[in-house]
Amino acid sequence: MKVLAIGAHPDDIEIYMFGALAAWAGAGTALEFAIATDGSRGGTADPAELARTRRQEAGQAAARLGVTPHFLDFADGTLVADAAVVSRLKILISEILPDLVVTHAPNDYHGDHRALSEAVRIAASFTAAVLHADTLGGVGFEATHYVDVSAHFPTKTAAIRAHVSQEPERFVAAASALNAFRASQCNAPEGSFAEAYRFEPTFPFADIRGLLPPAPRVRPVHNRNQPWT
Repeated sequence: MKVLAIGAHPDDIEIYMFGALAAWAGAGTALEFAIATDGSRGGTADPAELARTRRQEAGQAAARLGVTPHFLDFADGTLVADAAVVSRLKILISEILPDLVVTHAPNDYHGDHRALSEAVRIAASFTAAVLHADTLGGVGFEATHYVDVSAHFPTKTAAIRAHVSQEPERFVAAASALNAFRASQCNAPEGSFAEAYRFEPTFPFADIRGLLPPAPRVRPVHNRNQPWT
């Protein structure tokens, strides 16, 4: 099995998807990463210098899972789902031939994220199923699947922290709060973490449950009107 994760910016895969990707890696799944933009607007430094720095940071983070990212190098902050972006993604997907593509949700907060989501939807077409990652803060996101990332959460936070140029502790805090909340939605044991995903069935991909890592373990809920057995 092969999974392709596509993020809009050099730290997006780490913030939104890295726990599930680490779980896939632990199960022997082949991983590929792609980053759509150069990240040159993610700070106040010289754009060219910042793009180089962020490329290096992304490489260091991905190396934790033995992955070398594909850098598509579209301009940061101006991504649109036009013919150039869709065509580049089609080429990438046809070369990698993943079973599953993981990318941003269509309603995420950043315009680049939304544009990439739409472009991936078009580009994947009949080649691969598309799975959408949670939004920042979970805003407007209705999950269909959950992945237990408790065992992999230290790896995820270390990967986020590799992006030193981005003041990563704010994203570690955001991911910690969101992933703890997603685990609580599953009534997972205290201290658990989960990533939430949404899958929209599209022919010929109707059911992807067999492609996903395990969901959090659900604790039984005792009905207080019934005696313990």
